[in-house]
Amino acid sequence: IGVVGFTVAALTYVALIARGVAMGELVLAGEQWAFVALLTVSGLTALTRIWLPIVYDAFELAGRPRELPAWLMDGARGWLIPAGAGVAVFIAGLLLGRLVGIIPADPALWLPGSVGSELLRYFMVSVTIIVVAVPEGLPMSVTLSLAYSMRRMTASNNLVRRMHATETVGAATVICSDKTGTLTLNQMRVSAIGFPALGERPMTRLLETEIEGWIAEAISANTTAHLSRQPGEPIRMMGDGTEGALLLWLELGKLDYIQHRNAFRLINQLTFSADRKYMATLGQSAVSGEIVLHVKGAPEIVLDQCDSVLTPYGVESISAHREQIDAELLDYQRRGMRTLGFAFRRVYDPDETDLEALAEHLIWLGYVAIADPIRPEVPPAIQACRTAGIKVKVVTGDTAETAKEIARQIGLWDDADEQDAYAHLSGRDFAALDDQQAREAVKHVKVLSRARPMDKMRLVNLLQENGEIVAVTGDGTNDAPALNFANVGLAMGSGTDIAKEASDIVLLDDSFSSIVNAVKWGRSLYQNIQRFILFQLTINVAALGIALLGPFIGVQFPLTVIQMLWVNLIMDTFASLALATEPPHNGVLQRPPRKASDFIIAPLMSRRILSLGAVFIVVLVGALFLIRQDGLITDVELSLFYASFVLLQFWNLFNARVMGRDASAFSGILQNRAFLIIALVILIGTILIVQFGGEIFRTVPLDAGQWIAILVLTSPVLLVPEALRLLQSRRAGAAAA
Repeated sequence: IGVVGFTVAALTYVALIARGVAMGELVLAGEQWAFVALLTVSGLTALTRIWLPIVYDAFELAGRPRELPAWLMDGARGWLIPAGAGVAVFIAGLLLGRLVGIIPADPALWLPGSVGSELLRYFMVSVTIIVVAVPEGLPMSVTLSLAYSMRRMTASNNLVRRMHATETVGAATVICSDKTGTLTLNQMRVSAIGFPALGERPMTRLLETEIEGWIAEAISANTTAHLSRQPGEPIRMMGDGTEGALLLWLELGKLDYIQHRNAFRLINQLTFSADRKYMATLGQSAVSGEIVLHVKGAPEIVLDQCDSVLTPYGVESISAHREQIDAELLDYQRRGMRTLGFAFRRVYDPDETDLEALAEHLIWLGYVAIADPIRPEVPPAIQACRTAGIKVKVVTGDTAETAKEIARQIGLWDDADEQDAYAHLSGRDFAALDDQQAREAVKHVKVLSRARPMDKMRLVNLLQENGEIVAVTGDGTNDAPALNFANVGLAMGSGTDIAKEASDIVLLDDSFSSIVNAVKWGRSLYQNIQRFILFQLTINVAALGIALLGPFIGVQFPLTVIQMLWVNLIMDTFASLALATEPPHNGVLQRPPRKASDFIIAPLMSRRILSLGAVFIVVLVGALFLIRQDGLITDVELSLFYASFVLLQFWNLFNARVMGRDASAFSGILQNRAFLIIALVILIGTILIVQFGGEIFRTVPLDAGQWIAILVLTSPVLLVPEALRLLQSRRAGAAAA
């Protein structure tokens, strides 16, 4: 834009000088032209800080980038050095010119005042062209769109913490989603139990026996969650949802977890780790009075550390029971349940405190299967993502069978995926792949089970290396690295403060469907910015073309400096306000996400800008040419020209509103009151300027008939595209039918 604007401004300046000479408005002697040349050279030297970067931009556009001189971009030096050089060039040229006799000795003869005023006027017009060419409202449009979308996204349960994420989430190509709380309701309840020592006893019928004591202690002492009991309110879980479900199960069995927890004399505790996949607590048991280590975690991990099992008949070797335990666990996992294993051992050395070393040769106590229902809105949200070209990957710490079953329930996994070796990977398998294999694997993987924090982090990095824009959901402290390094981090509202701090957006309702809403807002925001660019650059192309061609058809200033600045103000600033507040539509979810490398001015936009701008230039310059054929142009005709120029842009504002859609320019317009108000302000403001602008705006009042004629003659700018959109919409409807 800078290169084009500067080039057109320079050409317009030259054209105005050529016209002034041809029309006899600039009559100078040879010595005076030498002074004008000196003035021009010294002026350009003093303004090097302005035009030289644009020249370097031209080299870059031509595919031959050059590095700007360091001094030029060095704050005050970048301005003072060219200014000093310009003064030096002027003084040296003046002295040299006087010595060789090409510049008059008398300063009064250097340049006539009238010619100097005219040249200054030409220069002001050229500078104005540069001002008009640059869409100053673009930064404001971007900021307004971001701020408006942030506010509206909060209403749809997306609390945006970093403004840029509002748009970036719309460009997401992959969503790496946590399972618990995002895809499921996070309403965990114990659905089945498998404690061999209990036999066939119903899961809610627990007694104060030694066996029940071991189970109650294994859950109560080796857990950090709590239950909140407020009078008149249902019991609430505080802490991890899985552990809370265990405590609720004890409540159903009429066992008080607080009593059992307080009775256990804690010595040391190893908190749960996503790498170890288990938690361990050492202390003096109230059941046997011995020092005991309780272990709770992933069943396959805990089972591998067990030598024996507690049965109704005492402790037996686990080998005879292992096959049945594995089969039961697999059955529950295939039904999408989360399973937890429990084990313990007696510790005879009270000085031994290395819990990881102690977590061997354990006695298997049993397992629980915990159900967490799928959120009803998730399957359609997953389908919406797939329609929008967004790949979804489930990353969870659960077992492979549980993770795949959840993926199947939400519509992400089908039987065909079983044939793809990379569609599902465990964290251990993923870590075993080298970078080249993993980079290829992440293109196919849909489910990553038993994932550790570093697995999630590596997945994000490899996807980004493949050119993907990655959004990551998470709620725990371990998710913070992946949330931080993802293009967009989405933390759960119920998650930890560390996860929220590392995120860009907080999902207040923990729901995956809120991510789809965020994507819709992000894509619509990007389109709003494109709409403004389309609208503004069309005006700029028309204004630049008219300013450049005007002198060649005998009209020195088709638009005055004040008129161009006013058009730039109302069309640039007000239009950015109108288009920035355009609400989203579901059509944005029917297209694939934009590529990160895409230029914001899409090829279709470029064609529309140039073609419509060319149409405006032909129509307006043609009108000027026809008016010029009748002789002198009057103020009435110039007022008609100015009003027509603004009204053409006014109608085009409605076209820009539905860019990329086949809908009518008036569909849903009542939902955007800001657009309606601004459109009326532009229309009424134009009428007032023409009617009362006077000499300042070079306008004279027009009568009602002239205004009606202008409105009618400029309306095809809206009516023709409107008819084409209607025809296209009907064709699309017929094709769909």
